[in-house]
Amino acid sequence: MSVSYFYIYKDNASQWRWKFNARNGKTISVSSESYHNLADCENSVQIMKLEGAAAVVIGDDSYDKLRKR
Repeated sequence: MSVSYFYIYKDNASQWRWKFNARNGKTISVSSESYHNLADCENSVQIMKLEGAAAVVIGDDSYDKLRKR
């Protein structure tokens, strides 16, 4: 697939989860928890879509030494 996308699925415990796949098809992010309700999983995806683009990048001391000069 040549577009990035969220993939929603049921795990082995029959709980809802999501993965975010880059355009090259590789998974680059996954939900940190499972959801009993599909709507809750979809809401988590919406939060990532809305807030992810505006999120700032912070890091540990090693990151700061390299990036915040």
